[in-house]
Amino acid sequence: MTRRVVVALLTAVTWSPPGAELTAWRAALAEDVVDLLARLAQAEPAIAATAADLPLAREIAWPGMPIYEVRTATVRPVLEAAEREGFDQAAVLAADAADVPGMILGKLLRPLSSKPVAVAPTGQPTGLLALAATLPAPEWLADVDLDTATPMTVRRTAPQPSLVESTADWRRLRGPHDLATLDPALEGWENTRAMLGG
Repeated sequence: MTRRVVVALLTAVTWSPPGAELTAWRAALAEDVVDLLARLAQAEPAIAATAADLPLAREIAWPGMPIYEVRTATVRPVLEAAEREGFDQAAVLAADAADVPGMILGKLLRPLSSKPVAVAPTGQPTGLLALAATLPAPEWLADVDLDTATPMTVRRTAPQPSLVESTADWRRLRGPHDLATLDPALEGWENTRAMLGG
């Protein structure tokens, strides 16, 4: 049986809504992502954080949830940590996508049966929601930052662009324009919802 892990990567958060303290806002976003991962049926959950972010990771982790300490908040160190834990496939998800539905992550993992890498865009000019790979990750896969990478930058180092599958996009909450697209009817994201006053 294929062992899969979806890892919430604690990336930098540089914006918060008016009246929301940045540290508390970042924690609320990440906690909502972790809560979703803890309920996933198709993969095991984990958190990845740099040394500076380990206190936040411990604060939001569910009991028994693995926390990977990584040297940089980028994709390759997380994939390497997942490989060391014996996983066959891993997805690295930005921890500021508070309301991402589980089906988006399912669509990200599905192509790995035939492709070595899959990416979920954000719908914005730059940034990825997530990147998934079969393990060990292909040598050609460059270490990318989810904040600045695009499907094109990931494909650029591949021997063939078709080796990187692009899947359904979903927003990350990185600015006022993203906040305006939140759907109150979507389930989940309770912590973020509470920060926004319900």
